[in-house]
Amino acid sequence: MPKKPQKSDTLRILITEDHASTRLGIKQILKEGFPLLRFGEAGDAAETLTRLDQQQWDLLILDISLPDRSGLEVLREVKRRQAQLPVLVYSAHREEEFALHTLRAGAAGYLTKERAPEELCQAVRQILGSGTYLSRAMSQRLLGMRQQGGTSLPHEALSRREFQVLRLVAEGKSGKAAAEELGLSEKTISTYRVRVLKKLQLGSTAELVQYAVRERLI
Repeated sequence: MPKKPQKSDTLRILITEDHASTRLGIKQILKEGFPLLRFGEAGDAAETLTRLDQQQWDLLILDISLPDRSGLEVLREVKRRQAQLPVLVYSAHREEEFALHTLRAGAAGYLTKERAPEELCQAVRQILGSGTYLSRAMSQRLLGMRQQGGTSLPHEALSRREFQVLRLVAEGKSGKAAAEELGLSEKTISTYRVRVLKKLQLGSTAELVQYAVRERLI
């Protein structure tokens, strides 16, 4: 059993979510499960990084969809700056769409918003106690992947950069726009796009968009 925070502990939790009403809901849920809390709030990536520089936090709850930058990019930047800070990714996307990529990027757990009312406090306890949180379904999925020696969805085999390019292209970003966002050249973006099409066995950008929509990657 993961250990529960002591009653004398004051947990410092930074919540990154662009909707104020959702941040309020998260705080209300956590207040029911923990006696002493100190919250910080951020509405985008830039504000998140600023708050991280201003003081120490015990946990970052990070939405994957932010207005100014991909939550995955923010996660990697956070882990680069503060490797020991646990991050719980909190997302509207289903586990099978993003959980594996966030875990690979250094997240301590992944929780969908629809499960938050029932599992948010449990997820925070497990992360603070044992270091990780996975739903039962995700744990079984990862076990099955290890037993099979691979992944069950084509896009789960993509590298971090390939997955980023897939999403940007599927969102309609031009090669130039994608290159600027990722800090790469247009030629490199084109190379990644070709790799993605090959790995997913797709014949065109239109098919890539259809795949991303079908798998709810955008």
